Amino acid sequence: MRPHTTTRPRALLAMGRHHRDALFPPEEIRRLAEYVDIDPDHVAEDLAHEPSLPEVELLITSWGCPVIDEDVLARAPALKAVVHAAGSVKHHVTEACWDRGISVSSAAAANAVPVAEYTVAAVLFANKRVLDIGALYREHRAPLDWSRRFPGFGNYRRTVGVVGASLVGRRVLELLRPYDLDLLLADPHVDAAQAAALGARHVELDELVGASDVVSLHAPALPETHHLLDARRLSLMPDGATLVNTARGSLVDTDALAAEAATGRLHAVIDVTEPEVLPPASPLYHLPNVLLTPHIAGSLGGELRRITESALAEVERYCSAEPFRYAVHHTALATSA
Repeated sequence: MRPHTTTRPRALLAMGRHHRDALFPPEEIRRLAEYVDIDPDHVAEDLAHEPSLPEVELLITSWGCPVIDEDVLARAPALKAVVHAAGSVKHHVTEACWDRGISVSSAAAANAVPVAEYTVAAVLFANKRVLDIGALYREHRAPLDWSRRFPGFGNYRRTVGVVGASLVGRRVLELLRPYDLDLLLADPHVDAAQAAALGARHVELDELVGASDVVSLHAPALPETHHLLDARRLSLMPDGATLVNTARGSLVDTDALAAEAATGRLHAVIDVTEPEVLPPASPLYHLPNVLLTPHIAGSLGGELRRITESALAEVERYCSAEPFRYAVHHTALATSA
């Protein structure tokens, strides 16, 4: 929180220029200039040689922001806060920032909204077998006996397992709650009562993957979550189940998923992969039971306006000496994205 003063703090946009153009078009830059002293035509893509850095009190960052390390901080004695107009701050906010006591805010909550919406659409389409039926209808161009081809298809009383009570995971549970679904949650940092408050039953991960018609991943990329869905856990999923991954590609053993999907036993909706982008020879591009999208679940196009609004509101709070609404806490980073 900034001490109350009558002067506008000096601010700097630090991000990729094309991200600045998408997030802060002229009208938003004008709004920003009402709160802070900022060069409206300048964006810093290299902080190591940024001449204005010694006077900057507030950094407004986004995708493509350079790392804010000890060397950068040594040249930024006035820096007190970072408002990140994107999700995770792990890529640029270093331990040196936390050691210095710099306040950090993130628009992760705003970015969680479209990811959760994409996920819910994937869940509902998966249980209804929309992609399969659409492909068959295109091929035959006539009605078929869908109930015979897909016995039990539909969303009524199907089981959806959410892995990770992250911002996105919680939003997914919230959006799925009105449907007639049985919701499971696996997260070692959540207990049964907390899961129940989110509308889900808390279970261990193996039980979740073994009982769910759709498994949706919302855990962070950490050493302990690397290949969380490996060959063994994928083999526990019921025949015909669907894996949805809008979190991090490293949560899934890509080779093991490709092997399972190649048999036709499992379906998958995959928005993030390891590596990203997959090599051209990957079978996941061609399998009819896999929907592969190029990391589009997060904020794109008009959805970026939600992130901009979140960041502008945080800048206004900072300038009014109010605490950030979406403050990032150092202690929470060990278990978050």
